[in-house]
Amino acid sequence: MDEKVTTVLERRRLNYENKLILAPMVRIGTLPMRLLALDYGADIVYTEELIDWKLLRSFRRVNDVLGTVDYIDKTDGTVTFRTCLKERDKVVLQIGTCDATRALKVAKMVEQDIAGIDLNMGCPKLFSMLGKMGAALLQNPDTATNILRTLVDNLSIPVTCKIRVLPDTEKTLKLCELLASTGIAAIAVHGRTVSERPQHANRNEILKEISSKLSIPVIANGGSKEIQKYSDIFRFKELTGCNSVMLARAAEWNCSIFRKEGLLPMEDVIKSYIKYAVDYDNSPSNTKYCVQNILREQQESPLGKKFLNSRTMEQICDVWNLSDYCRAKRKEFDEKGLLGRSQASPMEDDEKTVAQAPHKRKLADDDDVVLMNCAFFRNNYGTDLELPKSILHKWTVSLRKKMPYYNTQNEGKLFRSIVTVDGRKYGSSFWEKKKKWAEQDAALVCLFSLGLISEKAFAASGNVPSV
Repeated sequence: MDEKVTTVLERRRLNYENKLILAPMVRIGTLPMRLLALDYGADIVYTEELIDWKLLRSFRRVNDVLGTVDYIDKTDGTVTFRTCLKERDKVVLQIGTCDATRALKVAKMVEQDIAGIDLNMGCPKLFSMLGKMGAALLQNPDTATNILRTLVDNLSIPVTCKIRVLPDTEKTLKLCELLASTGIAAIAVHGRTVSERPQHANRNEILKEISSKLSIPVIANGGSKEIQKYSDIFRFKELTGCNSVMLARAAEWNCSIFRKEGLLPMEDVIKSYIKYAVDYDNSPSNTKYCVQNILREQQESPLGKKFLNSRTMEQICDVWNLSDYCRAKRKEFDEKGLLGRSQASPMEDDEKTVAQAPHKRKLADDDDVVLMNCAFFRNNYGTDLELPKSILHKWTVSLRKKMPYYNTQNEGKLFRSIVTVDGRKYGSSFWEKKKKWAEQDAALVCLFSLGLISEKAFAASGNVPSV
């Protein structure tokens, strides 16, 4: 073997020896949780699975306000992947794909911002299976090995894959040997089959056979059921004979499982997580989902119920006495000009950012429309609050005026609306992912302009009164 190749393989092998790893988990493995895991002692953190075509329709943007690198979906302005310098040498992006060409394009896009890339070969979800991704690749080893070889041969970062065991031990061993022959740096193995669930025992004996057969590091996964404390991680490692351990549910429930000093109280973990969520402008819905998975049965407690009623990030923070921290950060972000959902605009080409893209056509002459920077945030309206369109409709009915008329423009997957009321036109300068949100934007501008809602109520809806 070429000396240069041997050196690279040795360096890659060291990267996956005796490591504690945060597993890829849907909706859990976003930046705040990854950073928290690193704080507590994880050596490597995997992203949630990111589908190739979603990354391919994204563009890279340096976010100076947050200190991150963001990959932004061109069609709706949302963040597909966000990372930062703190995890640069420790984050592995897991890709969902069934095509070597697309996989390589994605890998080359993100190569400079990550430490490694992983091919998902274990996800049993119907979406992945129908798309011939995830666990479907277990039944199509030719496609899997083609993808892995293409990545290994063309990238400067380590390539790994994550699989599930097959019902037949010999077939599992042969598959692992085949995958290892592609030059990957390590292989993570979940000790359950595609059809098995957490209540089934993890097949630790098969993991041990795999580890003894392969010359590359094997990462044991699936042992969360038997891991309650830090020392259990190493007991699981010994039982499986694997080089490293990857944790999913045990870390999802209490990320401080990675601490040598022992578990921290749930409340401390939640507060630390929420601070990261605020620091990196994580979405309220994703933040809430992650906290729910930490709370588990405690969601039925008085504190848990109060948390479940929260909708905005500030409301979530208030439950944990972090509302002052949240408001201070929001003020800092606003002053620095943080770009978010409200800056989404139709893209014309890959070189233009979301905020810079020109509009192809106007809904109306700007001089003829009362335009404001206003976005509708559904989470800011509880079940007992009427939405802007409903309020506006009732007002026009009460005064026997013509019904509000909405003229909505569609560019790609984004919408922008102008509402005509009593001969005047009102609209928001923002583009929305949903038509109904765009119409709510326009109604909100109209209500504020007509004095039908106060400046305080307008601000409470998540907006700043500015034209």
